[in-house]
Amino acid sequence: MLTLYSRDGTTVPTPAHGAAAQLPGEVIWIDLVRPEKSEVELVEYITGLDMPSFEDLSEIESSSRLRAEDGVLYLSAPLLHRGDSDEPKSAPVGFVLCLDRLVTIRFEALIPFTTFEQNFGRAGTPHTTAVEVFAGLVEAIVDRAADVLETIATELDNLSHRLFRAQPIRRHGKHHPGRNEADLRNSLRRIGHSGDLIAKIRDGLLALARIVPFVSSNGASWIHPEVKPRLDTLRQDIASLSDYDSHLVNKVQLLLDATLGLINIEQNNIIKVLAVVSVVGVPPTLVASMYGMNFKQMPELEWAWGYPYALVLILLSAVLPLLWFRWRGWF
Repeated sequence: MLTLYSRDGTTVPTPAHGAAAQLPGEVIWIDLVRPEKSEVELVEYITGLDMPSFEDLSEIESSSRLRAEDGVLYLSAPLLHRGDSDEPKSAPVGFVLCLDRLVTIRFEALIPFTTFEQNFGRAGTPHTTAVEVFAGLVEAIVDRAADVLETIATELDNLSHRLFRAQPIRRHGKHHPGRNEADLRNSLRRIGHSGDLIAKIRDGLLALARIVPFVSSNGASWIHPEVKPRLDTLRQDIASLSDYDSHLVNKVQLLLDATLGLINIEQNNIIKVLAVVSVVGVPPTLVASMYGMNFKQMPELEWAWGYPYALVLILLSAVLPLLWFRWRGWF
């Protein structure tokens, strides 16, 4: 999809394909979303600029993400897509910035772009330069990253309270190891999901942290003085979000270690119960096997209370180890 925006934020009809196609002078921003080949060729023809492909935008080298050619800046960054879903992913986004206009190329519908499009031109003051549009887009991207990080922080706080809250010791209450393990597995999945989101946001922030200074330095000759403070503020905001992202990474690691530790404790408790049961079963088995031997001379065979005696002995051999384990506090 190809959309053209004028300086006042209104959309401009797309020029017809052909040799006579011309770009209207009031167009300041060209947005390509999942573009078809014909749309890319049209934008290249009416602007005279080379449009990067999906493969070009997916490159991770700094030289591929940041280029300046004949006064035109070619920028790319992986931005978070579907951050509110269970399957977030990174979507490469390209920016082609020059004095007259901004061209964006993206292959997913991203929330920051939608938000900026809705607010574009509502302030009543038209955007006079393409750098202003670029700064507004980056501000929307940074705001979206901040919102997602705040949501992740709330999620991690809830998980932290759930994992580390003090629980009373219940001697006679019911213990449900299966339910506890299911809760811990669910917490582990939620921690992993938060860590995945944080990693994807960090990739975008690192790219933006390089893009903004690159634009400030390479476009210094044609950037309006009023825009430079906005770029400096963006640089500070990105740095603060990067620090906060690092803080969340440490918290994710703490919760991950704690969850795995609790899972190990639950598994050790199960193994301990099985060990106690197996040990308790040994003495009765020994007594029963001893009186189950087919020897001709066994004194207890002649006793009137020999059978009850053997039953009581088996019962005591099972109960006494249980009482000893209980006294030791092993279960």
